Amino acid sequence: MKTTKRHLLALSAGLALAALTGGAQAQTALDDVMKAKAIKIAVPTDFPPYGFVGTDLQPQGLDVDMAKYIAIKLGAKVELVPVTSANRIPYLQTKKADLVISTLGKNPEREKVIDFTIAYSPFFQAVFAAKSMPLASFADLAGKSVGVTRGAIEDQELSKVAPATADIKRFEDNNATVSAFVSGQVQVIATGASVAGNMMARNPQLGTEYKLLLKDSPNFIGVAKGEDALRSKVNEIILGAKKAGDLDAMAKKWLGRPAGTLPE
Repeated sequence: MKTTKRHLLALSAGLALAALTGGAQAQTALDDVMKAKAIKIAVPTDFPPYGFVGTDLQPQGLDVDMAKYIAIKLGAKVELVPVTSANRIPYLQTKKADLVISTLGKNPEREKVIDFTIAYSPFFQAVFAAKSMPLASFADLAGKSVGVTRGAIEDQELSKVAPATADIKRFEDNNATVSAFVSGQVQVIATGASVAGNMMARNPQLGTEYKLLLKDSPNFIGVAKGEDALRSKVNEIILGAKKAGDLDAMAKKWLGRPAGTLPE
């Protein structure tokens, strides 16, 4: 009996030590980054304008710029790790990346497995048109042809605010919607930031710009669960970038509109 009790006490002590050690290990990401002067950041390379491969075969986009910005502020060299929507969270959980900057939206299911910083960029559906077309409010869509993808979020939101005299033309997919706008079949396009950013980059001669917001869903940076020190440091960098106007500049460069007010 004594031996059994001794074993149980030893086992309890071992488990307590393991818990303490595990807790300490869970907080080492920032220390590891600062010691190595290097950070691995997962970014998209197939989702313009947030992340894509340029003509020089190098990653570029808003998320890529944000990754480089954070690395500079940390005084670390950045290793960009290409990810997809399917593997970006597993890469964080298995420590293949220290951070994920890949158009991550925050929701309760994701919060169970990873932590999030404050928001760093907008992700939105909006109305876009040529710079020469004045659109100060949705009322200005009266009498104008507006292209939108049938059943998409932007279609639902547009239907709520467009005046009855707006000529809404619905297309079966984003490619058809973009083609209609680029070819002049419609004067205005309602679409997501990613689709619009890619369209504007490919067709600069159209002089297209952001006009009216339909729906805003900001992006957050993913951090491994329990890495509070790293999360706090990145939050500090984001707040500094917001105050300096750097977040607005990045969003303006890639999305055609400032970041504006983002949740903290």
